[in-house]
Parts: sequence; C-alpha cells; structure tokens
Amino acid sequence: MKISKKTDYALRVLFGLVNTWRDEPVGISVLAREYGVPKRFLEQIMLKLKKKGWVESRQGKKGGYRLAVAPNAITIGEVVRNFSGVLAPIGCVSVTAPQRCEREKNCPFRGFFKEIRDHTAELLDKATIAEVAAGKAVVRKVRKRCLRK
Repeated sequence: MKISKKTDYALRVLFGLVNTWRDEPVGISVLAREYGVPKRFLEQIMLKLKKKGWVESRQGKKGGYRLAVAPNAITIGEVVRNFSGVLAPIGCVSVTAPQRCEREKNCPFRGFFKEIRDHTAELLDKATIAEVAAGKAVVRKVRKRCLRK
C-alpha cells in the first residue's frame, strides 16, 4: 500500500488539529505553513474533510478550521480510504477496486497478499487519529490478537 499525497496531507492536518480540537479554529494559511501543505491543495482537502463531517469551518477574522468530532471518532483507515481508496498491495485482492487476474485461482501468492490486506485494513481501522497522534501502541494491540489466533 502506498498512500497518496492527498492522504498524507489530510493526515498531517488532522493530526495537527487533534491538539487544538476544542480551541478556536486554525486558519488555512497557518495549517498550510505548519504542516507543509500547499495552500491551494489544502483548500480542496479541507472541503473534502468538511464534507465527511470531520472538520468544521468558521468564516471571518477569527475563522478557520477545527475538528467537528472527537479525535477518537476518526480512524486512519477511514481517511486513507476517503483519499486513496485502495488498501490492497495488489489489485486482485482489493475490496474497493478489484482487478481480475487470469491466474487468480492458481496464484501461489494471492492468499498471502490477501492476508496482508486484511491485517493492514484491521490495523488502519482500529487506529484513531487520537491514538496515533499520542504515539499509542496500536500495532502491538493488533499484533498480540493476531498471534493468539
């Protein structure tokens, strides 16, 4: 899985807004500068985040953006799917954008990559932006459970 630049920028800004989610809105110029995102690109991203209901905006001199929901209500998986769409390492195991393959039934590594997709999706869907921003051990929680199977 390789996340898109849009996903990278959306995550940067969301992680930044975690620290200020109950404070006054943060201006788009400040967000662009703080998180190294081109302002024109960020405007598009913020519109998409707003449409999802994850951020809210306020107009005017003290305007800007802030989280509209608690940081533990947004998972990394939701953000990645919203901006990148695909979590699968190869097209034939993708859930959202499957690609047919003539070797699908006899492929020696399809099952392996499907398992990688499943574990990746589980990890991303369990990790909230609040946990990741705080540096919590989301990976270890999922790994322990997988080892018990």
